[in-house]
Amino acid sequence: MKNQIKLFALLLSLGFLSTSCSDDNEGETLAPLAGKWNVSQVGSTVNGQEVLVDAPQNESGCNRDYLDLNSDNTLEEGDYDSTLAPCAIYTKAGIYSRSHNNLTTVVDGVSITKDIVNLTLTELKLSDANGVIIVYVRD
Repeated sequence: MKNQIKLFALLLSLGFLSTSCSDDNEGETLAPLAGKWNVSQVGSTVNGQEVLVDAPQNESGCNRDYLDLNSDNTLEEGDYDSTLAPCAIYTKAGIYSRSHNNLTTVVDGVSITKDIVNLTLTELKLSDANGVIIVYVRD
């Protein structure tokens, strides 16, 4: 009987601890943001439904365009373009920051904030103020 009371008290204490602690990151994911993310799909929301297509900016026969977010809050955007040479890579450097579920990038002095719609170990989905959606997959 004493063991049952102790077990009940322990379970009750654990229950209070788990419900009394507030989560300051409510609504945020714990998946890491840093990493190389390849552009996979683009789209928008039409009549309340997401419409996504394979990213047309990815050059056929080339690696996919990417966003490389480093742990020191620097970034590199990579764009493959075959206009001048087959699969030539053009990169731009910048910085980024995350505030809750927003990702702000600054490249060439231009600051852009996008909502983080989804962040898992393998997918990063961003949406801008105009409803444009970009889906990245981790390299």
